[in-house]
Amino acid sequence: MKIKSPAARMLLAATACFSASLSAIAIADPQEQAAQIHSRITGVKPSVDVLKAMAEDIANGNAGSAAYRAMENDAFYDVTLKNLVTPWTNRDGDNFAPLNDYTATVIGMVRDEVDFREILSGDIIYTGASGLGLPGYSNSDNAHYAALEQSGYPLQTALERHTQSSVTGLPGDATAGVMTTRGGAKAFFYAGTNRAMFRFTLMNHLCRDLEQVHDTSRPPDRIRQDVSRSPGGDSRVFQNNCVGCHSGMDPMAQAFAYYDYVYDVENDPTGEDGQLDYNRSGDTDPATGTRVKAKNHINSATFPYGFVIPDDKWDNYWREGPNMHLGWSSALPGSGNGAKSMGRELANSEAFAQCQVTKVFEQVCLRAPEDSADRNRIASMTDSFTGNGYKLKQVYADAAVYCAGE
Repeated sequence: MKIKSPAARMLLAATACFSASLSAIAIADPQEQAAQIHSRITGVKPSVDVLKAMAEDIANGNAGSAAYRAMENDAFYDVTLKNLVTPWTNRDGDNFAPLNDYTATVIGMVRDEVDFREILSGDIIYTGASGLGLPGYSNSDNAHYAALEQSGYPLQTALERHTQSSVTGLPGDATAGVMTTRGGAKAFFYAGTNRAMFRFTLMNHLCRDLEQVHDTSRPPDRIRQDVSRSPGGDSRVFQNNCVGCHSGMDPMAQAFAYYDYVYDVENDPTGEDGQLDYNRSGDTDPATGTRVKAKNHINSATFPYGFVIPDDKWDNYWREGPNMHLGWSSALPGSGNGAKSMGRELANSEAFAQCQVTKVFEQVCLRAPEDSADRNRIASMTDSFTGNGYKLKQVYADAAVYCAGE
């Protein structure tokens, strides 16, 4: 029978699309679906009782409940989440790096369904629970988390939430989620000019490296003295390449002006016993004569007429130009002082939400998005993530249900 009505043709197309989106969960019986969901979320097989309960959930039309049931397994925290987070904690993206306060804090936030945006701005840290016989948290070593990892205690029950300001002594208004954990500082405030913290935060939490936000149309007025205006004697290199990254990065990275990671360069060159150091109000760096850390003024002779950082005021030049499509929040001003407010700027972008969802999708589904159905699913998962309190467990549940049966 030939269908002539445009409305009927549209209905048929919509029905086909809807059927395709359900195909992954519909091609297997409830027990097979339950086993697949559990495996995707935890990497291990469910017990007989859990399999039965999950299958009943699915048979009753509650596949999401089945996924949450799978997340009760310790392996979700000890393996799945740890594998997701650990590469974010180091410059090499090493999946086998030791557990530290950065890793533990993200895992604890997921467990407790904390608004995931707090990862870049919250006065929050997770440590091993009291009573486990672990060495105390230290600002200058990782012994507490090394002992927790070696102990074999499941992270689902072993982590305890605190405020960073109470544990590390950092002022509350200077805390910025994982960026101001010791693990984050050791990796990204180590040496250099603190631009690494901005670049790796962009990579890990907005899924963009600097090449992907390259924009030579932004004003270069905040580019620092350490950037040559004529690399190799050719000013065109600066105009066509350097400006594209530094014009947007340098005004944002200024938020880190008062932070450093201090360590004994001679006896501890990798900073294993170093710690985060922050210049509080009233502190003066002897090298700069201001509150700004000396590292922000290194190589000043490269271009003496470049920008000299006077404070921690940051501005987001990417709210205009091509990078406005990262979806900056209209509820925020796009400027401020310090890492906390800059972290809010990044975490409230559409790119932040989409990045978390895409990472979880790829981990759970064991593949990158491939077609329009996948992209539509990621879009709907992102809407659900942002519309329901930025809870990452929900993203895991949605991804596992979508990919069940593949």
